[in-house]
Amino acid sequence: MAAVPAADIERRVLLIVSGGIAAYKALETVRLLRKAGVAVRCVLTRGGAQFVTALSLQALSEDKVYDDLWSLTDESEMGHIELSRQADLVVVAPASADILAKMTAGMADDLATTVLLATDKPVLVAPAMNVRMWEHAATQSNLETLVRRGVSVIGPNEGPMACGEYGPGRLVEPEALTAAVLRRLNAAPAASAGADRPLAGRRALVTSGPTHEPIDPVRYIANRSSGRQGHAIAAALAALGAEVTLVSGPTQLPDPAGVAVVRIETAAQMEAACRAALPADVAVCAAAVADWRVADRGAHKLKKRPGEPPPPLPLAENPDILMGLSAPGPSRPALVVGFAAETEKVAEHAAEKRARKGCDWILANDVSEGSGTFGGADNEITLITAEGAEPWPRQTKAQAAEALARRIADHFKAAARDAAE
Repeated sequence: MAAVPAADIERRVLLIVSGGIAAYKALETVRLLRKAGVAVRCVLTRGGAQFVTALSLQALSEDKVYDDLWSLTDESEMGHIELSRQADLVVVAPASADILAKMTAGMADDLATTVLLATDKPVLVAPAMNVRMWEHAATQSNLETLVRRGVSVIGPNEGPMACGEYGPGRLVEPEALTAAVLRRLNAAPAASAGADRPLAGRRALVTSGPTHEPIDPVRYIANRSSGRQGHAIAAALAALGAEVTLVSGPTQLPDPAGVAVVRIETAAQMEAACRAALPADVAVCAAAVADWRVADRGAHKLKKRPGEPPPPLPLAENPDILMGLSAPGPSRPALVVGFAAETEKVAEHAAEKRARKGCDWILANDVSEGSGTFGGADNEITLITAEGAEPWPRQTKAQAAEALARRIADHFKAAARDAAE
């Protein structure tokens, strides 16, 4: 595991796990936060305990789990007032419709709600519930009230439910929740100091996710990109003050906070959206753009006919977005960063790609089978610049995004210093 910056070691999160089938994702969230060097203390509600155990949370958090408002021992050792205020951030995940309603009403009938009423720290909720419950006017009104009071919200995602329905209401994935927590933890000192926004006034363009190239109205060519790295980069740049436009292919990820999102499907649409987002100071092309598309998309579903060979699918080359953004001209961003997803000779092929595309930096990563990069939470990157190759340690995609954002901020700081001399 990569070394954790000293500034992050003392950051503390109080995680409240309420009832719902999505409570199992809290376990992976705790693991990822601990891996990022964040101390996690858990409060488990009675409903949450129907889905995950205190022992599991305790083993992963390496701390005691609290669940009883009326425990005399707990109250003498760690009263609910102290419990609510020793954390830098209070996170409710999953946040059921019930606990959101109680937060809105100011109820305090168990340890979790008492802590939430007593805390003076920032609160982040990650809702998870049945789609009908999520869409109910009462739930939406509760969320609006909580947001007006300063509570942050992430998600929910759209997708299939455990109950068999489909729609918004799924808890965000642990990687996205972890990234959101880390952004808020890292932003807290900066907000109080009013200083750590080195990219303020800069405009950034980020591409993310896969592209879907239609074969016919129901089939398409795609790849396994989840968009997690690109979304994390957009969020990290925004956290440092940049005005960010994220051009995203189809993903299951929530929109990063404070980022303008343009959703597309095809490479041609992504290229047009990128052009529309210019001018920009920096462009980071993290999307896994399909190299080819079907030259003649079928107007109707292609039929499989017994005894006949499959229909030919002649391919046409898609626009090269990275090369286009890197081309000299008045609209070229001052810094263009690309990604090289390789399965062999990673650094060598990435260096060749940087020269061929004309971009300034390339982030090379290994996406071969077994690497866990595509769709996974971690990434192992080699930064390729004109000066050579710089291997980075394996780390979470959120950490890699923050490292890249800092490197971009340092680049512009050095450029401004050189221009002034």
